[in-house]
Amino acid sequence: MQSNALKRLLVIGMVILWNVLCPVWAQRTTSYTLVIHGGAGTITRANMSAEMERAYHQSLQRALDLGEKMLAGGLPALEVVEKVVRLLEDDSLFNAGKGAVLTNAGEHELDAAIMDGKNLGAGSVAGVKTIKNPISAARAVMEKTEHVMLSGSGAEAFARQIGLEMVPNSYFSTESRRRGLKRALEEEKKNTPNAPQPAAGISSVRVDWKYGTVGAVALDQQGNLAAATSTGGMTNKRYGRIGDAPLIGAGTYADSLVAVSCTGWGEFFIRMVMAKSLADRVRFGNQSLVKAGDELIQIALPALGGDGGLIAVDRNGEPIMPFCTEGMYRGYVRKEAGSDKVKRVVAIYKD
Repeated sequence: MQSNALKRLLVIGMVILWNVLCPVWAQRTTSYTLVIHGGAGTITRANMSAEMERAYHQSLQRALDLGEKMLAGGLPALEVVEKVVRLLEDDSLFNAGKGAVLTNAGEHELDAAIMDGKNLGAGSVAGVKTIKNPISAARAVMEKTEHVMLSGSGAEAFARQIGLEMVPNSYFSTESRRRGLKRALEEEKKNTPNAPQPAAGISSVRVDWKYGTVGAVALDQQGNLAAATSTGGMTNKRYGRIGDAPLIGAGTYADSLVAVSCTGWGEFFIRMVMAKSLADRVRFGNQSLVKAGDELIQIALPALGGDGGLIAVDRNGEPIMPFCTEGMYRGYVRKEAGSDKVKRVVAIYKD
């Protein structure tokens, strides 16, 4: 008699445990989100041909296709954001890797960062000129050194040592970027013909920065978050200028609650510590991701004189893509637990 009662209690306990664990298991094994961006700026239908618009849409869709396949296959968020950003670095439409903008000296100086929200692991490279995929170098800094950031020739020596693909600086050039630098130099000369050179770190012209920074943030099936950002910086930049993208907490950040990648006028994102500020509003200010993003990008950033946007995802898979410019190349793919449907959005303009 006691044996039967014990069996019944055991069965009831197993049913209760199953009902408790099933939703958790479903959340951990069937839901995921990937959000990407390809830069924010003066992007309007008036200055975009139909052919170019299609090209950008196709590039964003390819990046989402790659990331969705990886996430659906159970791969970790860190792996996904690196591979998606590598794809965007290899796409000459964007200002990262191939197709990066040119400095005042007619060279390319590239920055990238990556962060693993699971353990706050982070790595970045800044001012590199010959690393084909800076985002992979950033990950290697995180995983193969005791450091967080390497710069310039030191970062390149490290990349060669570990066998990353190296290319001549000219590999990154495209005709459109050469034209962009020429326009910037002509505009600068026209507007300030007798002016002294700008102070260190200051550029008087921001032509073509609208095609800037690429980034990806992801939530994987295990509930982990990661972020990655890569950029060629600002057209006509001088003196080894470095923006927010490789700075952990400014342009790139991920923890157990939020993953963030920023794009825009980097000096303002640095001053606002934008990515970490967003995460802190969620963690300590009890703000929703949507409210935190809107207040920072739509109110605080313009009030300071800056512009741009960001992408982020929280541990619930909620994506945001706020920006205060006329457009931002952006998109996301999201699969919620308990649903067979995958939601996908790709957009460029504000409307």
